Amino acid sequence: MFDPDIQYAADTVETAKQIVDGAIVRLSAEGDPDQNQVVAYDLAHIASEVEASRAILDYGAKGNVEGKLVCAFIADVVHDLASKTFGREREWDIDPKALDKLRGFAAKYRNPDFIASLAMESGPSHLDAEFEMVRDAFRRFATEKIAPIADQIHRENGDIPEDIISGLAEMGVFGLSIPEEFGGFASNEGHSYTAMIIATEELSRASLGAGGSLITRPEILARALIRGGTIEQKNYWLPKLATAEVLAAVAVTEPDFGSDVANLTTMAIQTDDGWLINGVKTWCTFAARADVLMLLARTDPDRSKAHKGLSLFIVEKPRGDGKGFLFNQNPRNSGTAGRMEGRPIETIGYRGMHSYEISFENWWVPSDALVGLGDGLGKGFYFQMEGFENGRVQTAARAVGVMQAAYEAAVDYANNRKVFGQPIMDYQLTQAKLGRMAAIIQASRQFAYHVANLMSKGEGSLEASMVKAYVCRAAEWVTREAMQIHGGMGYAEEFSVSRYFVDARVLSIFEGADETLSLKVIARKLLTK
Repeated sequence: MFDPDIQYAADTVETAKQIVDGAIVRLSAEGDPDQNQVVAYDLAHIASEVEASRAILDYGAKGNVEGKLVCAFIADVVHDLASKTFGREREWDIDPKALDKLRGFAAKYRNPDFIASLAMESGPSHLDAEFEMVRDAFRRFATEKIAPIADQIHRENGDIPEDIISGLAEMGVFGLSIPEEFGGFASNEGHSYTAMIIATEELSRASLGAGGSLITRPEILARALIRGGTIEQKNYWLPKLATAEVLAAVAVTEPDFGSDVANLTTMAIQTDDGWLINGVKTWCTFAARADVLMLLARTDPDRSKAHKGLSLFIVEKPRGDGKGFLFNQNPRNSGTAGRMEGRPIETIGYRGMHSYEISFENWWVPSDALVGLGDGLGKGFYFQMEGFENGRVQTAARAVGVMQAAYEAAVDYANNRKVFGQPIMDYQLTQAKLGRMAAIIQASRQFAYHVANLMSKGEGSLEASMVKAYVCRAAEWVTREAMQIHGGMGYAEEFSVSRYFVDARVLSIFEGADETLSLKVIARKLLTK
């Protein structure tokens, strides 16, 4: 019988934090982190795990089960830190005695019997009553409307039914973080991010591609507009986004540059009455069904200005077919016809939204399509980053939903599947896997809540990247082990766990590829704190 000692956990986390801080100082002294990418990458992830550990200590003090889950999670974190730095103590500038402290905690709370005892202990979320209502409402909708068709959409690579979109619109999901003054439900009290996190998790628990991801693109555009749009643009677009009268897609990434946004080549050339857009964008998810694209384009031909030469546009378009689309514009004053063509990209998972490569040839948009108008010239990178920070914490919530679904499927299968004469749930190894899953999922959920609270105060930019980096990678392990518990049937499409596994794989790629997020965002911000 273990009595979780939260003060012991807090002291251990503080030791881990001191190690991370020392490594930051050491790496800062060496200059550009790109010259030491392996250490910078590992440091970004370890720092994210330690930040998650700090964020959940309060949760661990709320009860015995909560304390056990937190201690199990922190034991994993410090074990990971000690493992990653073994033989590299000089690179991290570590006092070996500090590692001994971490190993002592890990030895106690990574005990196999202790971890196995948590197999069915997922722990309460400790939400306020209003948020419990939010969770119950979206869980009911997801269970009744999305879950029954989720596997079919995945297998057939089908479209999201319109009744799901309209049903969620009626529930107000698209306006959760849009201010009340613009037709949304976000009050000045700052709880909008938490509601969005809860709704996203519950919808993703039913389906990542046909549920939890529907909110992401409107959220990204809404945050960009709130940051940089004119009052007229906010008054026009935000109410339409809040009601889903207008659905959005994001057109930022390009085939040759990926996350290297500063070197984008898509051009927007100013004309007498607007802008002509030429170039190619890729991984434009939901682009066919969307009514507008949030498009980042170069408005300054001087490539040396990098991200300072980029501006953000709201590009209106017709709705297209999920299998691809081609739109033509009539010739304008210049006598040049516009063309937009979307080619679908086939993917192994994350189906229902559909992703596209889109080519633009002299596609005309009016002058007021430029976010911020004249004041927005050259500021598009900053506007879209505001939206992407929101997208990152929401992606963490999507990952939690997928993990929760995988965990529940694994528990159900383990209780019902017999091997060598007894249910596989009776085996210590199965229990230990499920116990570790339970700790990871609840810690990830609480970390996401913590970051949502920070963001509601105008803080949490670094933590939004950290929660995305940690939770999305954790989702790969959780869904992999849930699939493994299913044995051969985990590889069969008739079991939803196979869908969770391939869906989880995309989470560390979109909204900032893991390597770029770790090296260019987290590591750099840590070094400049």
